[in-house]
Amino acid sequence: MSFRTIDAGLSDQEIALVRASVAVVEPYVADLPRYFYDELFRRYPGVRDLFPPNLDVQHDKLVRALLLIVDLVDDPAYLTRFCADLGRDHRKFGTLSAHYPAVGECLLATLEHFAGPAWTPDIAAAWTRAYTTVADAMDQAATADAEVRPAVWEARIVRHVRRGPDLAEITVRTDQPYRFTGGQFVSLETPWFPKIWRYYSPANAARPDGTLTFYVRAVPGGAISNLLVFRAKVGDALRLGRPLGDLAIDPASTRDVVCVAGGTGIAPIRALIEQAVLDGAERRVELFAAARTGDALHAAEDLLRLSERHHWLSVRAVLTDADRPLPELLAQCGPWPRHDAYLCGPGPMIIDSARVLHHGGVPVERIHHDPFVRPDLSQA
Repeated sequence: MSFRTIDAGLSDQEIALVRASVAVVEPYVADLPRYFYDELFRRYPGVRDLFPPNLDVQHDKLVRALLLIVDLVDDPAYLTRFCADLGRDHRKFGTLSAHYPAVGECLLATLEHFAGPAWTPDIAAAWTRAYTTVADAMDQAATADAEVRPAVWEARIVRHVRRGPDLAEITVRTDQPYRFTGGQFVSLETPWFPKIWRYYSPANAARPDGTLTFYVRAVPGGAISNLLVFRAKVGDALRLGRPLGDLAIDPASTRDVVCVAGGTGIAPIRALIEQAVLDGAERRVELFAAARTGDALHAAEDLLRLSERHHWLSVRAVLTDADRPLPELLAQCGPWPRHDAYLCGPGPMIIDSARVLHHGGVPVERIHHDPFVRPDLSQA
């Protein structure tokens, strides 16, 4: 189901007030989430069971979501997509329509507390309008989604292969059909940390056997990623949330495609290319893939073999020890003014590659990337 683009109804002055108020509370950003959740659970104790026992992860998510919404308040199209995905994704937590007003009430109370005398009736009105718009968009998307699919899927690991000292390839099968498009991402819950979810992109398009494969790198200090790499085994139960994101190669377009992947960002790019095969694409696709170790490039090897069967696919795979591996090579092989671009990988790589592509003539609307990274191309 498609959704009408959000019309936030905020004037330039109201947008300025919202952003100015965030600047006022920014020095207290470390304390803001704890105050918010204390207020929420004090006023509405019944919602506590929706959250994990340890709220440290939730603290970070709250701040990031809040800042991103403020950043997008004058970008209705992007805000629409973000809020729709957020609303659909919140179904796995057991979120109901009645929860949104409670969250809004406590959010505004939190902002007022930290803003102090700077909090005015005009700021309160602007925030009320902004939050209500976002909450309505989330709730609408969640309600529509509930009519066509479950909130979660039970799954079991059917294959677990170590691809290096800190990298695992994990394949799962769900208990019921899991429909997704190559390029989307999925939230995953483990039995060791209930109610804590992590996002991973399937490294494949839809398969006849219904399995999904994920590349998981063990992150230093990352409890869940380390468990998935070092402890998980065939037969272990997991849960998946609905597929999210709209990163997909448009089968109706006639433009050629350039893809840039760094590290485990090769997963969604591989899925995009497999999806293009399923869609019968004949557009030329050029892939630039880089990783710090050869183990991490195993997916690129699979794509190299795929390119031998499909003349329209070209793969360049390189090793690098830098955080920003590909922009220079991308610039040397460009420009790309007649291409659609798809970028996945570390944030700095996405940002630098997007700037190279934009400088080389690719319009902003044809540069597609991780929805949680927003490259500033105004100076590209």
